[in-house]
Amino acid sequence: MIAMNNHSLSTVKQREAFFMAIYKKVFPIVARYVARMGGSLEEAQDIFQDTLVIYYEKAASTQAEIIVNEKAYLVGIAKRLWLQRYKASSRNQPLNDQDIEVVPDEQLVTEKILHYLEIAGKKCLELLKAYYYDHLPVDNVAVMFGYSGKHSATVAKYKCLEKVRETIKQNSLNYADFIE
Repeated sequence: MIAMNNHSLSTVKQREAFFMAIYKKVFPIVARYVARMGGSLEEAQDIFQDTLVIYYEKAASTQAEIIVNEKAYLVGIAKRLWLQRYKASSRNQPLNDQDIEVVPDEQLVTEKILHYLEIAGKKCLELLKAYYYDHLPVDNVAVMFGYSGKHSATVAKYKCLEKVRETIKQNSLNYADFIE
């Protein structure tokens, strides 16, 4: 994970290296998204530049939020900026001149996934969150949930994933159900 720490960015070289690392890690994702949404490379670069400015201002402010996943945070900012630009530019075009691509409602998809995780149980939900969202090491997860060791924690994670898979299979769901 890339972490912006004001102390480690005191020189121009450090800031330059930091932003180059972000650029290499996140820009390709933003560029693919903008391209899928009908934008050009230049538009993706503009959006990403604005994203970095917003990120830097937020991180440098005295009331900076704790950003758990910079990559997801930056991609989220870029998507929001692109959608704002896209909406502004498409207001003046007739609907029949536009290529319309249906983008799944991310909130609805998240709710569906969360529903199936909740069905697996609160402990499973918390365990999977610790692994995949919080990115905690297996040792920490084992201690946190009272397992005897790494192996027990890994087996518990596998069983939780199997519960979710089985529920989805019983309801005859497939990938398309989550993106429509």
